[in-house]
Amino acid sequence: MSELTTPDLRFRDSFLAAMDEFAAEGRADDDSMVGRDLAEFGPKWRTHAGFTAYVEQVLGESERPRKPGFVRQTTWWWIEGTDYLGRISLRHELTEHLREVGGHIGYDVRSSRRREGHATRMLAAVLPEVSALGVDPALVTCDVDNLASRKVIERNGGVLEDQRGVKLRYWIRTAP
Repeated sequence: MSELTTPDLRFRDSFLAAMDEFAAEGRADDDSMVGRDLAEFGPKWRTHAGFTAYVEQVLGESERPRKPGFVRQTTWWWIEGTDYLGRISLRHELTEHLREVGGHIGYDVRSSRRREGHATRMLAAVLPEVSALGVDPALVTCDVDNLASRKVIERNGGVLEDQRGVKLRYWIRTAP
């Protein structure tokens, strides 16, 4: 059974395999969280010390932003047993850029585990956590041509507000 968990060293091998899948998709060059992590931390993950530092940084981002211009965020990993399937993050506040294209919640599922309903269940599982952190409603965005992500958001109650450029902007109630 899949579940949310905080990032943890015990998922390192599976996490590395997932990051290899994202890199093979060309994600190391994109402007997503996965892309930035691949570019900044990728080589460091291969050592125990480097992976430990990465996990500590991700856990610490709920208290302090990663770097100037970023906001605090809480990240959960979606796991099944000891297998890393993906991640989902809540940005605690919105900058103008996040209001336009990023939203409060971002998520990724590794390519070998897509089309199994993980993104839909992961988003549903995180909504009570988002509510507990005081964000209601939450803005979730996706590219206009990303039909799979549109379905994930809509299945979780996302209401389309508008389209801005290539992004669709949805609001999801997080409180019961």
